[in-house]
Amino acid sequence: MQLRDIKGVGEAAACDLEKTGINSLSELIDNYPRRYEDYSKIDKIKDLVIGQVSIRAKITHVAGRYVRRGMHITEAIASDGSGSVKLVWFNQPYRKNAIKSGQDYFISGLYDLKRSRFSITSPSVELVSEFPINTARILPIYKETKSLKSTKLRKIYAEVFKNIGPKDMQDWLPSEVKESNQFISRYEAIKKVHVPGDLKDIRLAKTRLTFDELFVAMFASRLNQQALRLQKAHKFEYTDADNKQFKKLTKALNFDLTDDQRRVVWQVVQDLSKDQPMNRIVEGDVGSGKTMVAMFASLFCLLKNQQIAIMSPTEILAKQHYKTFTGYLSKLGYSAEVKLLVGSQKPKEKAAIRQYFAGGNKGILIGTHSLIAKGTSFTDLALVVIDEQHRFGVEQRKSLKTESHLSPHFLSMTATPIPRTLALTIFGELDISIINDKPAGRKEIITKLVSWDDRNSVFEPIKKEIKNKRQIFVVCPVIDPSSSLPANSVSEITKIYSDALPNAKIESIHGRVKQEDRDKIMNDFASGKIDVLISTTVIEVGVDMPNATVMIIESAERFGLAQIHQLRGRVGRGKWQGYCYLIPTDKLSNVYRLDKMTHVSDGFKLAEFDLKLRGPGAVYGSLQHGALDFRMVDITDVKMIESTSRLVKKYVDIININKYPEFKARVKQFQIFTTLN
Repeated sequence: MQLRDIKGVGEAAACDLEKTGINSLSELIDNYPRRYEDYSKIDKIKDLVIGQVSIRAKITHVAGRYVRRGMHITEAIASDGSGSVKLVWFNQPYRKNAIKSGQDYFISGLYDLKRSRFSITSPSVELVSEFPINTARILPIYKETKSLKSTKLRKIYAEVFKNIGPKDMQDWLPSEVKESNQFISRYEAIKKVHVPGDLKDIRLAKTRLTFDELFVAMFASRLNQQALRLQKAHKFEYTDADNKQFKKLTKALNFDLTDDQRRVVWQVVQDLSKDQPMNRIVEGDVGSGKTMVAMFASLFCLLKNQQIAIMSPTEILAKQHYKTFTGYLSKLGYSAEVKLLVGSQKPKEKAAIRQYFAGGNKGILIGTHSLIAKGTSFTDLALVVIDEQHRFGVEQRKSLKTESHLSPHFLSMTATPIPRTLALTIFGELDISIINDKPAGRKEIITKLVSWDDRNSVFEPIKKEIKNKRQIFVVCPVIDPSSSLPANSVSEITKIYSDALPNAKIESIHGRVKQEDRDKIMNDFASGKIDVLISTTVIEVGVDMPNATVMIIESAERFGLAQIHQLRGRVGRGKWQGYCYLIPTDKLSNVYRLDKMTHVSDGFKLAEFDLKLRGPGAVYGSLQHGALDFRMVDITDVKMIESTSRLVKKYVDIININKYPEFKARVKQFQIFTTLN
């Protein structure tokens, strides 16, 4: 069945569905409700209390009129024998002719006090029937657009389930799992989630559909772990000579390592001492010192005469790492072994570096996607460090070419906090190291939420910081204004700030600026030639500017909390106090989430809060390779996640995945998504 074959789905509705990403019947079925409103209890009018209500009544005295500025109001009286109540609709003039006098209706809506009189505002009404769609039942509420409301979608789903049955929907969960856990069928779950009869239906449906999503994800990660255990890697013994070199590097640093950094470095050394490939991810806030962990790991392998690759998501960050590594490792006599490979280098220089590693020489190669470009290869790659790992797809990482039969160890680093439950779901038993400690002397960033109509108040503190020779970042979600996305753009904000700060040196940067021009602007900012840098999130990853003290995030409601947390971590990295100002687009912006930023500095707490509000797809959509498309899973439901994990361990060696093609396809897709190695 095609979308246009469904009764009630004309060309206009089909186009509306396609705009929301629904192009097929299967995508329509997988479009689960966001929440439910319970109108199943039918009240007498005399017993109504403020809130969502349903009544069964006759409707009379229907009248329509136009009021100020063309607004149309339709009013009517509903009576059920126990009393009467006023009904009010706005800009729905068709109601007058649609309502049939003398007929019984189900009426559902908000009962409230308006202008000293109780009424039901904008109610849904349906002639009394055995199967109402938009009244007198539990109503699914979907993600809506201006032209596609839940009332329309509920009618569409009612038609869908008139035309498809259990035989039309494959139940791909392996029979061994279904039978032993007494789940309802997938068809029943899908139908109940869209057309629930009662609250029990919703619970049964959510349990089955949540389990499906979790089981596939965890089964895939379990298979990845089994495959990893079959691989062999370099095994290095930590000796007294290595310990002496580590102490030399520690002494060469111009700061003290935190306890967390020391702990994580030792965890990595222990991993490198095994013949199974390391598969560790290091999480830590911006500025927590993850780079130092990578440096000690790289030094350990370098001491064993091995090759190391460090992949960065941007050329700016790659050059920053190169400067850091050569600066410290040169004090141990290893500056010549550290090489940089980025796109802006001259062909002759790149060819020489590639030849160096292809020839089997030991060393550390730091770069961007150039490390996986054609012509780059290693003879014996022992360690791969991926900085901001979710910015590289799995296939890209696999493109690192080595002639050795041994698999390299993988160390991934990210400033995006991944709560334990999400990590367990996606990565299973992946080794996770967390750096919580901040470097000594690092101050908390003072974060303030500025109302949209008070935005000019930020210019005084900006002027003060510029006077003190400090610098300012301003981040916007879009480059140019857009009618489809209300948000402050780089072009608009650049003009506003230029007018407000006529004596400041202001530059803008975004994805459409050529790479060489972008690098020049960033270098000018780093050298203090620019006071205010206005940009999109191209500055999100890895920029270390100790002199920057202010981060202003325009249209802040357009960003996730984890992303805002990373952005504000770009300032206050020197000895001066850092500030972050969050400015919403307008008075209609939802600022509930943003207020959390003003009093919470723990990235994990912010991530968990964002997960509850927006779900993992929104928070971690770019994680790994593809979208994290959990539609039903509550990633904070520890009990459900842990029980599913136990079942996966039980069945992973029992189920013959080849017997279930659809299940196998889903698992294989998630395997691509969840592997780090």
